[in-house]
Amino acid sequence: MTQSFARILGLRAILVLVFAFLYIPIAVLVALSFNQGGLPTVWSGFSLKWYASLAGNAAILSAALNTLIVALVSTAIATLLGTLLAIGVEMRRQYGSGLEALIFAPMIIPDIVLAVALLSFFSMLDFTLGLHTIILAHVVFNLAFVCSVVRARLKSFDWSIVEASADLGASAVTTFRRVTLPVILPAVVAGALLAFTLSVDEFIIAFFTAGAGRASTTLPMQIYSMIRFGITPEINALATIVMAVSITALTLSQRLNRGVVGQ
Repeated sequence: MTQSFARILGLRAILVLVFAFLYIPIAVLVALSFNQGGLPTVWSGFSLKWYASLAGNAAILSAALNTLIVALVSTAIATLLGTLLAIGVEMRRQYGSGLEALIFAPMIIPDIVLAVALLSFFSMLDFTLGLHTIILAHVVFNLAFVCSVVRARLKSFDWSIVEASADLGASAVTTFRRVTLPVILPAVVAGALLAFTLSVDEFIIAFFTAGAGRASTTLPMQIYSMIRFGITPEINALATIVMAVSITALTLSQRLNRGVVGQ
């Protein structure tokens, strides 16, 4: 009994240390974003001036707008294509490991490899780099995440109700709109929120597929360019806002996707 208690206590201590290692730096970053002084590592009083400073920074506002455009458009496209791909694969029900590998390859391939591959592809097609190429690149890897979330819901989907709808004379579009979609909608929304979060946070692929100038600079790219000249509380504030948006989207995604696999 004593050995079992000591083992549990040791495991809990390790768990606390792991979480402390992961989240204490983040907590420090958030706290220092409210620092009154200009030094990012020395606390000198509470202030919101760095958040107010972000509102008047044209470069940051432009990057935020670009990030929002890329995230919304790429999420919409990836959600549509990923949902249709998941339905098509699950309706077929017979597919080899090769198709499975192709679907999930963008999730497994390192970002740097995928970024170089996409840049080479766009160069081969003589595409002018810009927001449109970032959007296409984000669709490539977001599609796999949306597909995986929707497929998890479709694993327990009763396809007999689709057949019953067809037997009653409903068209394929009507069946999808009134039978299939309402059942898988929570998973679709969860996949969309996950794709949105990944798109907002993504840096490497955007860096390789963006054009020159501010017109195609996203927030992660802007943060990187600011860090090269030294870390300031303004960067802490910007990172805190990006993190808050990401956590909110991920929390909503998890809540909507809760119980999808088990249903």
